[in-house]
Amino acid sequence: MTAMNPIPWDPWSYSADLDYKTTDEGGDRSIVGFHVEAVDGGIGKIDEATGAVGSSYIVVDTGPWIFGSKRMLPAGVVNNIDFNEEKVYVSRSKAEIKDAPEYDPDLRDETLYRDQVGTYYADRERR
Repeated sequence: MTAMNPIPWDPWSYSADLDYKTTDEGGDRSIVGFHVEAVDGGIGKIDEATGAVGSSYIVVDTGPWIFGSKRMLPAGVVNNIDFNEEKVYVSRSKAEIKDAPEYDPDLRDETLYRDQVGTYYADRERR
């Protein structure tokens, strides 16, 4: 696409720049257990991750940082994965993640919930 008509951001897909395939996409490395780094510091560890085409996400267990709650982050916010350090870097601040919709495992596959989460992060897109 041209500069006047940029490619829209897809919150539910890992960036092609990452060259990363999840294990459910045939990749050989899982990122479950990796530390998650927001733009302003660590926020927790990955509790689960999926690579389903068009609906990829990570679930971050924030531990005591947000009183033991979890947040679902669309794969599109992941901007780097360091396999040596076992860290995943995301393009959102700690406050943005804290203020995100609370993770609900019973709703994670529901369209309305995913639209809410995707819209929340799309509204805070950093490019």
